[in-house]
Amino acid sequence: MTVRLKISLWVLAVMAVLAGIGGFVLGRYYSDNRKPNFSKEYVLYVRPGTDVQEVMDSLQSGAGVLRPKSIERTFRKMDVAAAMKPGRYVVESSATSIYVARMLVYGWQTPQMMTLSGTMRSKGRVAKKISMQMMADSASVAAALDSTEFLERYGFTPENVFAMILPDTYEMYWTASVEEIFDRLHKEYESFWTPERDAKAKAQRLSRMDVSILASIVSGETLKDFEYPKIAGVYLNRYKKGMKLQADPTVCFCFDYKLDRVLKKHLTVDSPYNTYKYAGLPPAPINVPPKACLDAVLNPDSHGYIYFCASPAFDGTHRFAVTYSEHLKNARAFQRELTARRKAKK
Repeated sequence: MTVRLKISLWVLAVMAVLAGIGGFVLGRYYSDNRKPNFSKEYVLYVRPGTDVQEVMDSLQSGAGVLRPKSIERTFRKMDVAAAMKPGRYVVESSATSIYVARMLVYGWQTPQMMTLSGTMRSKGRVAKKISMQMMADSASVAAALDSTEFLERYGFTPENVFAMILPDTYEMYWTASVEEIFDRLHKEYESFWTPERDAKAKAQRLSRMDVSILASIVSGETLKDFEYPKIAGVYLNRYKKGMKLQADPTVCFCFDYKLDRVLKKHLTVDSPYNTYKYAGLPPAPINVPPKACLDAVLNPDSHGYIYFCASPAFDGTHRFAVTYSEHLKNARAFQRELTARRKAKK
């Protein structure tokens, strides 16, 4: 073998090794930076103090990591263990390993849709709804709802804070602090109270708080939203006549909503929220009323009804009356049907 041939073979060997190394490096680069590494979309939650191994295990079980070694390499490269930030991250199936590593390090969160809906008759319920959807724990939210100093910055108190909370869906980052959550709720409250709504309240000689209080009573009376304006009209008729509102939901509030039925003995409870005992509006809302109830008070049906009671059809609707005698007739019809249904069950 000539010297020239030996040199050629040596050069070819070196080139083959370099090509192999290059191919290996390029393969890893492509695997880590260009090739999708997940079999399905997954929402990853990272809390403060979460261990990086927990994150990798969560990705493996939830997102279906296709190449675990790729995740390990990119996480080491980006020092995810030391630099990852808490948050709610949506990992798409098309995501690469390096993108997820960067997402965690730079805090590229996907906003959370925080929905407040349904019946909210206690601060505990409000706190639970928020904490179930956000990183903030229920104890912190509950403490804010009971803090005079904290709520003062928004112009509310622990007693009337229900008026500031409007049922809706709020787009926020999952890591939002309690203060940021309340800032967002207050911003929505101020947005709701447009000059037009303020003018409607003023025309009825009601303050924003008065509207919220009446709306909370309407909300407590029916689950049928088409009845909101009609029932709002009844209470406004009573209020403007100087009558006692005599609203059963306010009595239920006095007993922490633990009553199965409101009986005569319950109507004597001594509380400023007992509208059977005291005329005028209660001191504050008795629940978190839906926006539709607020608008019903601002845009009530115009009628002469003063009374209403549950319909004997037992479909959740009500029968309305102008006179007390007509109301008694409706009430007797309901009672007869109730008695018949109870006998049928025996």
